[in-house]
Amino acid sequence: MRTKIRQAVITGGEGTLAQAVAQALQDPAWEILAPSRTALDLRDQHAISRYFHQHQPELLVCAAGIIKDAPITKTTEQDWDEVFAVNFTAAVACARAALPGMIAQGCGHIIFISSFSALHPPAGQLAYATAKAALLGLMAELATHHGPDNIRVNCILPGFLETRMTAEVSTRRRQEILAAHALQRYNTVAAVGKFIRHLHHELPHTSGQVFQLDSRAG
Repeated sequence: MRTKIRQAVITGGEGTLAQAVAQALQDPAWEILAPSRTALDLRDQHAISRYFHQHQPELLVCAAGIIKDAPITKTTEQDWDEVFAVNFTAAVACARAALPGMIAQGCGHIIFISSFSALHPPAGQLAYATAKAALLGLMAELATHHGPDNIRVNCILPGFLETRMTAEVSTRRRQEILAAHALQRYNTVAAVGKFIRHLHHELPHTSGQVFQLDSRAG
């Protein structure tokens, strides 16, 4: 009998973290999808609905994110909307679109990639920190509501990572972040990918949790 191929979808597929997660999840029994912006436009609700009508993943990792740092007096309405659209609204839309398939399958797992900034926002990171904090509330509600459907929902704070998104962070700011780490080193995208694989495959009874993966205490 042919084994059914299980499916995972990782949003923000062109990003450094999403690609590391996809690599960590590689398995002959799985189809790992990390769609590009062309394949899945996260700013288009109808495109998201169409994508998840065609794909019904057991695992959804919402890893898309953008940063437009500015204090409240300099954050434009356009920048606020764009940051929220990618970091939060798209995650809501993807979860909403994926849930019916998960319920029909009798199992599912949604992982939101939040940020240390959600709990300890640095000065001048208003929109990003607020959007990532909103993911924590979304995770908690979905985990409670859909636990009876055998659907897990968790949230990961990966810590500062060397990615294309953080490439323009100043040397001074990097030093400040590093100084706050007890281990005096950053987390890596490879380690985050391996953790997600472990969380999904080896912790089947874990839901509604927030996992901080670096060594900052606050």
